Amino acid sequence: MSPKVPAARGLFVATILVGSFLLFLVQPMVARMALPRLGGAPNVWNSAMLVYQALLLAGYAYAHHVARLAPGRQAVIHVGLLALCALTLPIALAAPGAAAPGWEVLWVPLLLLLTVGPVFFAVAAQAPLMQRWYSLHPGAGEPWALYAASNLGSFAGLMAYPLLAEPLFSLERQSAAWSAGYALLVLLVIACAWSRRGLAPALAQPDAGEPQDAAPPRWRRTAHWIALSAVPSGLMLSTTTHLTTDIFAMPLLWVIPLGIYLLSFVIAFADNRDMAWVFGMVAPGVVLLCGGLAAMSDSSGGFLAAIASVLLLLSVSISLHARLYELRPGAQHLTAFYLAMSIGGALGGAFAALVAPALFDWVWEHPLLVLAAAALMPLPSLLNWRRMDGLDPQMAWLAALAFVAAAALIAWMLHTVVSEQQTGPHRVFLTMMLCGMGLLLTAWRALFIAVLAALMLAQGGVTTLETSLSGARSRSYFGIYTVRNDRVAKLRELVHGTTLHGLQSTDPARSREPTTYYGATSGAGLVLASAEALHGPDARIGVVGLGTGTLACYRRKDQDWTFFEIDPEVVSFSRGGVFTYLEICAPDAKIVLGDARITLGEQPRGSFDVLAIDAFSSDAIPLHLITREAIEVYLRALSRDGVIVLHISNRFVELEPVVAAIARDLGLAAGLREDEPEDRSRLTGSAWIALARDPNTIEALAQASPDAPWVELSAAAKRAWTDDRASVLPFIRWNRLLGKL
Repeated sequence: MSPKVPAARGLFVATILVGSFLLFLVQPMVARMALPRLGGAPNVWNSAMLVYQALLLAGYAYAHHVARLAPGRQAVIHVGLLALCALTLPIALAAPGAAAPGWEVLWVPLLLLLTVGPVFFAVAAQAPLMQRWYSLHPGAGEPWALYAASNLGSFAGLMAYPLLAEPLFSLERQSAAWSAGYALLVLLVIACAWSRRGLAPALAQPDAGEPQDAAPPRWRRTAHWIALSAVPSGLMLSTTTHLTTDIFAMPLLWVIPLGIYLLSFVIAFADNRDMAWVFGMVAPGVVLLCGGLAAMSDSSGGFLAAIASVLLLLSVSISLHARLYELRPGAQHLTAFYLAMSIGGALGGAFAALVAPALFDWVWEHPLLVLAAAALMPLPSLLNWRRMDGLDPQMAWLAALAFVAAAALIAWMLHTVVSEQQTGPHRVFLTMMLCGMGLLLTAWRALFIAVLAALMLAQGGVTTLETSLSGARSRSYFGIYTVRNDRVAKLRELVHGTTLHGLQSTDPARSREPTTYYGATSGAGLVLASAEALHGPDARIGVVGLGTGTLACYRRKDQDWTFFEIDPEVVSFSRGGVFTYLEICAPDAKIVLGDARITLGEQPRGSFDVLAIDAFSSDAIPLHLITREAIEVYLRALSRDGVIVLHISNRFVELEPVVAAIARDLGLAAGLREDEPEDRSRLTGSAWIALARDPNTIEALAQASPDAPWVELSAAAKRAWTDDRASVLPFIRWNRLLGKL
């Protein structure tokens, strides 16, 4: 081919943008398809991300090996692979069978691999391969900016799903549209291959600013690439878990860390280095100021702590990825470079999604990854003590140690202020002093890390560590649980991140009393107390979501009770003597392990007279438990005159219109009970909706509790949530969410 043929930069940019857009559009789409079978725990998303990183690694490895061949053969092989993988379209959820309790960590990746594995693998390979093809042209220049374009396309795909695709289209149409996009990608790849026909790799000449090394990278440099890639990848997942567990559970929160992670590549690999330089300069200060909150395990920081976590992830990711860019090889080793990056990404993801939950009782991977980032990131020296004119190196070292000793004293003072829950100027002043000392010690990386660790311990880390050492905390695939005892008030509570899961009095005289959302005037309390009158003395009661077993205190003699619980760890709290509601009130109650939609669907038709659905953990609701299909599963398990009572309390999502729309579509009678108890020391405000086939059932409930009225539901949503189409976006309580700002 003549060198006069255009480099076709626009064509390659378009191809990479389309491929990356599809890649990150399909991730939430498949997760949405799988919701009825996976649930909504943070670790489900982490498992999904691990699968995608593994497939990305496989795609990059394939691209690396194919790139060694002649360009013509590369084109034939890759277009053939794309065509072969197209046979698996349109995307539909695979069916490997139900997950056995305790094996979710392996079953979730298997389901995702079978569903989207082939096309994800093929599309994942296009970014490095297209950049390699682009670099074949002698006038193409550096290909690295195309990687920035790749991540920009990924970010666009990620944001397009919750903002456009999910609210506007059913899953069937989403899958069809994705298949059309895949066909467009194949055509673009063919066009790229055509633009490089007859061009040999030998013609490629590095640009003036491009690294010139022709020798393969040594293992030390490759290991450095892997480390610089692994830490941001793991930190992205640990930030998601830390935010949703301990700081600020809110709708769509998982999008933010991943979006920031993708945008960091856009800045770090851009031709213009100004933004990367700015972030590199401020990153040490951000790591000290925001990373000092990384070991905090309560929600005392609120929205400011959430912002700090996001800013920390952004700064660390840009700093480390910019360092990756600085260490990039010549274009002839481009695919090896991206392969090393994908290995690092997969290792970081595996650590956060697989290793850490098995090793730690809390999100300890988060502060550990922040410390690892401090060990890897460039540290611009504000005061280079080692090379200061007229200052003896030993004296500089002694002065630095004196700074560390002073920092330790200030950290102890800060811990005292934090432990006394003081949030005024004293805390701000001591924090800024410690951050300033850390910045003055950047000439000694080990001392800089020591100050960062001191900040972590002072700002909540000591309390987090004490809780872990006391054995009061446990972790499972579905969450992190903490048992807290108030010996003065004689109360014991179970906390799941920022959410109170249950509360029981340790005073034997009051240990049967219902507490929190389940008081006598709550919707659940009213329905369960009326079960004998409505359905006879041998009423059959089913409860989805065990918690501390509080609802068991409503059990009456001869009633048959069954609890449905997805997490064996939760069962251990109620069966192991930590909480005694089950032991005292319903010792013969059955407990069925597994996702409620699946296990309830396996029950004989008409098995229950009352079904209490209380599985909405925190403010990130399991959407698959409140679709029309989910309610149909509950109705199948319900007797003809039975009643469903649904817990809809949520700070940020308005669920009443959603349930009203489902009731309208299914022809169900409904009533709302909003409870605002006077005793807030043991009881919590709650909202419950009762659903029944027979309007007389709701009327009977209202007559049974004239002092605790049931009211009609407000206007229903225009469209009911279904497994095929549902979006939380229109129902977010923006006033409450923005109020947190």
